[in-house]
Amino acid sequence: MFTDMGAYSLFTDMGAYSLFTDLELKYPINIIYIALAAATLIFFILAFGKKEKIMAALHLNARIRLKILRSVLLFAGLGLMVFSLLGPQIFEGYTEANKTGMDIYVLIDTSKSMLVTDIKPDRISIAKKTVENLLNNLEGDRIGFIPFASDAYIQMPLTDDYQLARMFLDVIDTDMISGGGTNLAAAIRLANDSFQRTSSADRVILILSDGEEHDAESADALRRITDEYTKIFTVGIGTEKGGLVPIYNNTGDTVVDYMKDNAGNPVTSRLNAEILKKLAQDGRGSNYQADSQGTHISSLSSDLSSLKKGIIVTEQIRLYKPIYQYFLAPGILFFTLAWFLPDKERRIAA
Repeated sequence: MFTDMGAYSLFTDMGAYSLFTDLELKYPINIIYIALAAATLIFFILAFGKKEKIMAALHLNARIRLKILRSVLLFAGLGLMVFSLLGPQIFEGYTEANKTGMDIYVLIDTSKSMLVTDIKPDRISIAKKTVENLLNNLEGDRIGFIPFASDAYIQMPLTDDYQLARMFLDVIDTDMISGGGTNLAAAIRLANDSFQRTSSADRVILILSDGEEHDAESADALRRITDEYTKIFTVGIGTEKGGLVPIYNNTGDTVVDYMKDNAGNPVTSRLNAEILKKLAQDGRGSNYQADSQGTHISSLSSDLSSLKKGIIVTEQIRLYKPIYQYFLAPGILFFTLAWFLPDKERRIAA
């Protein structure tokens, strides 16, 4: 006879304890199929009930043991098959998987000049459309957003969750940062300081702007980047002809006026392409001119894809061993036996 401790030791040695502590269900949503199992059981119960009435009318009777056995086999078979649909699996440990790619910080100009409609529908919309299409072409790279105007901040840290990135991109507008001016230098410094330099992969600072009001501080911030792996890419958004800077009402759907200078004259905002080209050249990257058709996007995506990628993160992946077959096979067997179980009947004298 086993003592309590002996029985527990035997139970553990046999792996039963480990089985139940490491057992997980891959498809718990399939619990809804229990309704199908219940309906099937009800069908068979009604069918057997009708059969009993017919046998009674014919003065026949089945052995009670076979009736009980059939019910047990049906319940057990259906129960095991439903449980197998839940995807039972045993946790076996962890393995490491390396994800390759590069880090990209997108600096989006959100100053009021980005509302100009010299490029349709307006500059800020073209900037967001560019990033949206860039997300469609990324594979494994991490991306983050830094909107800038009079100041800059990290709206979204680096992530490879592109669906999340689209949600953050959708809310970017020219009301995110109050105050006038365009402080690109602050955005460049913030992006450079926020990179995680743990791999030899290239790191990209992508600037989307009309280039207005950028001063020597931007070039100075760029010179302070001594990391050879950091590349600067710029996208100029706007036209040399430019356009007036609109002022919208509180609901943002109607232009009520246009921005004016101190003398009361309307302000015309023009693309400053030269400074953006200079930033890209000094940053060992490339410059692009945005258009409404998005023809610049394919060139940008192609150039980014040619950059050096590396291991940017090492993840631990849980390993599982599926064991659904150990429940499905006996479930089918029990159900089949119940269905084909012969009726051993004996005639009862009338």
